[in-house]
Formats: sequence, C-alpha cells, structure tokens
Amino acid sequence: MKKKITKAIFPVAGLGTRFLPATKSVPKEIMTLVDRPLIQYAIDEARAAGIKEFIFVTSRGKGALEDYFDIAPNLEQELRKKGKTELLEILKDTNMESGAIAYIRQHKALGLGHAVWCARRLIANEPFAVILPDDVIAAEKPCLQQMVEAYEENPGCMVAAMEVPQDKTSAYGVLDVADDMGALVQAKGLVEKPEPDAAPSNLAVIGRYLLTPDVLKNLHRIKSGAGGEIQLTDAIAAEIENDRPVYGYRFRGQRFDCGSKAGFLQATVSFGLARDDLRDSLMEYLVDVVHADKAAQ
Repeated sequence: MKKKITKAIFPVAGLGTRFLPATKSVPKEIMTLVDRPLIQYAIDEARAAGIKEFIFVTSRGKGALEDYFDIAPNLEQELRKKGKTELLEILKDTNMESGAIAYIRQHKALGLGHAVWCARRLIANEPFAVILPDDVIAAEKPCLQQMVEAYEENPGCMVAAMEVPQDKTSAYGVLDVADDMGALVQAKGLVEKPEPDAAPSNLAVIGRYLLTPDVLKNLHRIKSGAGGEIQLTDAIAAEIENDRPVYGYRFRGQRFDCGSKAGFLQATVSFGLARDDLRDSLMEYLVDVVHADKAAQ
C-alpha cells in the first residue's frame, strides 16, 4: 500500500550571507515578508499538504528560529489582558505541538543533498517532502498540495518545475525531459547548474520535492558534485538510472526567489498588494514613485 507523505525536511542551515549584515544575528528564515517570516509561509504550505512532522536541518546561530515556534506565555497573557483576540488567533499558527518539530544539526556546509541526508534517521523508510523556504510560491492552491495530489496518481520522486530563461539555467537543476504530459513531465535525467549551451531543457527544479527513501540511500553513496557539494539532484537522477520514475510538476502559481534581495523585494510588493488592508496605500506610493522617477528623467 502506498504510504502518505506526512514528513517534511526544511534545510535551514545556511548563513544567509546575501543578506548581511541583517543575518549576522537574525536567521534569514525568520526575516519577515510583510508580517510573517519566510519559514511561516513554508510551514503553512506544508500543513495544507497534510504534513504532520516537521524536520529542521539547522546550524549554529539558529536559536531564534527554534524559539519562533515555541509558545510565548508572557506575550499571550498581555494580549488577553488587552482583549486583543485577533492577535491571539494570529499567534496560534506560530505554535507547534510538542514533538511535531525536530531539529538536526548540519555541522558542515556540504550542500543540499548532505542537509537532507542528515535527517535520514527521522525519515526511516517513508516517502517525504523537502521544502526550501527561500522559494516562496504564491498560489491559490499551495504548491506542495498540488504536488501531493499529483503524487497520489503518479508515485515516485517528484520535483516542482518551471520554465526559466535559457541564459539562467546555470543557476538551477534542470530536467532532461523524456515525456511531456502537460502539468507533469517524466524525466530521463537531471543536470545540476548546466551552462546554457549544455542544458537539456529550460525546465528548472524549484525548491519543492517529494522523494522516496531510496534517495537517502543514494545520498549515502554519492560523492560531491557541482560546486564541490553533495547535490540532491544527483541522488534523484540515480533513481532514473535504477529504472524508478522521476517527475517534474509544473505548478500553478508565482515563485519568488527570496534568497536574493531583488526577489525578496518583489515578493514584499506582490504580497503587500494582495492584502486588502495594504493594497490602496501601497499602490498609491508605488504610483508616486513611478511618477517621480519619470519626472526626474
């Protein structure tokens, strides 16, 4: 019987150097997009997809991330005293049941594949999800939920995928497509960060994965790949070599690369404009900025 996916790994051990000096003391994953940290968007998406167990692969200096999901009795008491029930309701989404979250340390920055491998004992012999909080996806139906529904009909490894400009393929893992079925494609290979002229397609892997436990066995065997790191894409590609299916899923939604400053700013504007309480004042400001820029030119 096919097992449901109820566990997710969140690789959050990175130093966030692109956001220094902010990340000198604040983990990148709790930097706020409008009024919620990046990690909250990832957790909410995982919950919508039926995830019950949340595994964080962290590193030194991530204590604030762990504290974020703990209860805050003093804060809650003050809010109750002041009758701020709406804020109390908002806080509920940040609290996690005891035992629902586990934290694993990645002592060396050896790549995404190594980070996933670090959680192997908590995954055991079950399929699992991997979510990269840097990739924030705005969608009517959350991206991971879309993938889980597709996985029910097409068990095997599955990665979120989107078309990127050909000259940007060197920033992504890229699918070599065997069969294009529309939303779903079957892969005959994956290449990590290929140069544009060597890329098998422009269909790039984005930070959502549904994986079989065999991928963990592959990670245990493979050596470092592109960039001298242990690449998750190499371990997924090994499934194809073993005649097990690997799919790319063209999700419905807009992806923001919040691991970059430009992407983070774009997401802030987009998510702000989607909010009824912020849209009018933000739009008015943006129009004024555009007019002022044109006048200056």
